[in-house]
Amino acid sequence: METVEAHVEKMEAELRQWGVRLDNLLAMADVAGSAARLDRRQRLEDLKEKYDVATAKLAELKTAGSRKWEALQGGVENAWSELAKAFTRLAN
Repeated sequence: METVEAHVEKMEAELRQWGVRLDNLLAMADVAGSAARLDRRQRLEDLKEKYDVATAKLAELKTAGSRKWEALQGGVENAWSELAKAFTRLAN
């Protein structure tokens, strides 16, 4: 079974990858035409909010340590799921 620390490290790596993707998407949105830019910008803002929530949840988990993993696990997993869905919606 994976330790909490190992799981957190995987989540941090995934969050860094999502951060890079988000930065690239934000940069591309600025280049798009005005109508497309407004729609894409709104979806990117939604994505950014979910990214910030996932980052905060992961930080909370890291601070709490393994003894509170079970109490915080649901919130972290929910934030992760919402962020993954937002990236998927943006790709469509």
